[in-house]
Amino acid sequence: MEYRGTTALVTGASGGIGAALAEQLAARGAHLVLVARSTERLTALAEQLRAEHGVRTEVVSTDLTAPGAAEALRTELDRRGVRIDLLVNNAGMASAGRFAEIPASRTRTELALDVCALVDLTHAFLPDMVRRGSGGVLNVASTAAFQPAPYMAVYAAAKSFVLSFSRALWAEYRSAGIRVTVVCPGPVRTGFAVRLGTPQPEIGQLRTPAQVARAALDGYRRGRHTVVPGAANGLMQGIRFLPTRLVLAIGRRTLGRVLGTAHSPELTPA
Repeated sequence: MEYRGTTALVTGASGGIGAALAEQLAARGAHLVLVARSTERLTALAEQLRAEHGVRTEVVSTDLTAPGAAEALRTELDRRGVRIDLLVNNAGMASAGRFAEIPASRTRTELALDVCALVDLTHAFLPDMVRRGSGGVLNVASTAAFQPAPYMAVYAAAKSFVLSFSRALWAEYRSAGIRVTVVCPGPVRTGFAVRLGTPQPEIGQLRTPAQVARAALDGYRRGRHTVVPGAANGLMQGIRFLPTRLVLAIGRRTLGRVLGTAHSPELTPA
């Protein structure tokens, strides 16, 4: 599978892993649709990638947690005459702290972005790929997907959904010419902690956004259903074979020590 000449839609493209994925896709010759809430940052990245790699770039600024956002995005791209060959569901957020102390509105937004928007976008773009017999989906989860995470209960559960959903789609559509890959990074050097509003729990091998993007795109190209960047992060997944009570005790002690009494606050308007 070659990226050159295809068109990839990347959500959460204004920074971090999303921007790194966009940069590496452009370097490999893919045209881009960049999606996030930040128009200014998206536009700057689009202009940079267009100048450096000679690819076409489209910018769509939208809040993916809004009702009907995925269908509205699909309608807008249809209006522009843009066909999507690769859907990259990267947009996401997290919360940390004791569940009862995290604002319920933040939890709803977290689930709306990490789970509902990802499913809605896949519904919006996958059927056309199936009809063409080509294309694919690259979903960004986390190593938190492999086990429950006390003090990050909703985030780990949401990423577990993404992992299971992606693997199921890989099995459903692999014989139809469709690739589905889920990438599960450990801690990544981004602005994650700032958005989290708490100290950043860093369990596993720290990677850069560029390293994660490279591993994700290489794994997708090879048709892999799951990619865990970093050998140490891959080895850490053996923890899920331990007794559940032990896994929970390790998570509670490790995350609890980092977070203390801190918890994610209410979200502020963008």
